[in-house]
Amino acid sequence: MILWSRVNELRDEVGSEDFQEVIDLFLEEVEGVIARLREDGDRSQLEQDLHFLKGSALNLGFATFSDLCQDGERMAASGNADDVDLSAVVAGYEQSKAAFFEGLSTHLAA
Repeated sequence: MILWSRVNELRDEVGSEDFQEVIDLFLEEVEGVIARLREDGDRSQLEQDLHFLKGSALNLGFATFSDLCQDGERMAASGNADDVDLSAVVAGYEQSKAAFFEGLSTHLAA
C-alpha cells in the first residue's frame, strides 16, 4: 500500500527537518480535492483532479491510492467519468493515509 522506499527517498531529498512540512502540505492539498470527490457533484474536472491526486500520491509513496486514481483518470479521459467509483477512491485515500501514519515511525530509516 505504501512504498516506504519512496517515503525515505523523499525525506532524504527535503531533509528530515522539512519532511513534516511536506506531509502537511500534501494533506492540505489532497484533502481539498478529496472533499470535492466526497460531494460527488460536477465531474467535469474529474480527470484533472484524479491526475493531481495520482501524482501527489506517488510523491509520498501512496502506491495503492495512486493506482486507484490512475484507473479513474483513464476512465474519465475516455469519457466515462460517471462510471468512476469515487467512494472507492476516497476509501483508498483514507486507508493509505491510515497505513502511512501507522507505519511512519517504524518504516523511516534512522
